[in-house]
Amino acid sequence: MAGRDFCAGGGRGAGIGGRGAGGGRGAGITRAGRMTDEPRTAAAPSGISVVLFDLDDTLFAHRKAVDDGIVAHVRALGAPYRVTDAAAEVAAWYELEERHYHSYLGGELDYEGQRRARARDFAARHGVELDDAAASTWFARYFEHYVDNWVLHDDAVPSLDALETAIPGVRFGLITNGDDAFQLRKVARIGLAERFEHVVTSGAFGIVKPDASIFQHACALFGVAPAAAAYVGDRLATDAIGAARAGLTGVWLDRVGTTVPADLAATARECGVIRITSLADLSAALVTR
Repeated sequence: MAGRDFCAGGGRGAGIGGRGAGGGRGAGITRAGRMTDEPRTAAAPSGISVVLFDLDDTLFAHRKAVDDGIVAHVRALGAPYRVTDAAAEVAAWYELEERHYHSYLGGELDYEGQRRARARDFAARHGVELDDAAASTWFARYFEHYVDNWVLHDDAVPSLDALETAIPGVRFGLITNGDDAFQLRKVARIGLAERFEHVVTSGAFGIVKPDASIFQHACALFGVAPAAAAYVGDRLATDAIGAARAGLTGVWLDRVGTTVPADLAATARECGVIRITSLADLSAALVTR
């Protein structure tokens, strides 16, 4: 379906993020991307010349990798861990990821701390107690299974190609919450490194989405005003509303049909958030906006 201004849908709850405790405001991470002979000032009729993306569950199929990875990990651990209901194990791991990742976003845990917390709580479900060192080892072993299942969403590369056709000279970048080395490893592994001119991670910058400064920093790296950039992400508050409040065009990728609280829906409408259900709709949404 074509992109449209925000309206409420049905399905799972909307992801909501907060500001992290931060640290210093680093320069971010710049990687030389694929260059083009098109004029660097080219823009869509809407004025968009730079399109920035979230990584996990936007381009990269994080959820599938998590689901397959945790089941494989628990099976590999053996007793006292048992997979009697794979869906229940996935649901429990997802709930812990949401809870502790938001603790990281809120500055209550550092990145490694939220990983240890997830491992510790999941192991406790199976009657196993883990200290910090054991929790780090447990998560590292899970992570190996997670990496084995890394894959892009099917609509990721076609959407980049479509944008290059629709907006000659368009430039691409990433803004992602997470550890610098970890996120850059994903980008390289899934074959997207050459498509992105700049990659900004919260781990390097010291501030997490939805803080306006991380979006504005990315725009500054491209040398464009926020009004000339769009940001696409799967979390309504953290990604789309956060970007819109920073002056960018906020695009919410809602792949599953999400139930949105009335107050959050109203905020999204006020911010002019565009809601799409597939990256296949992105180029039309930005060109016709």
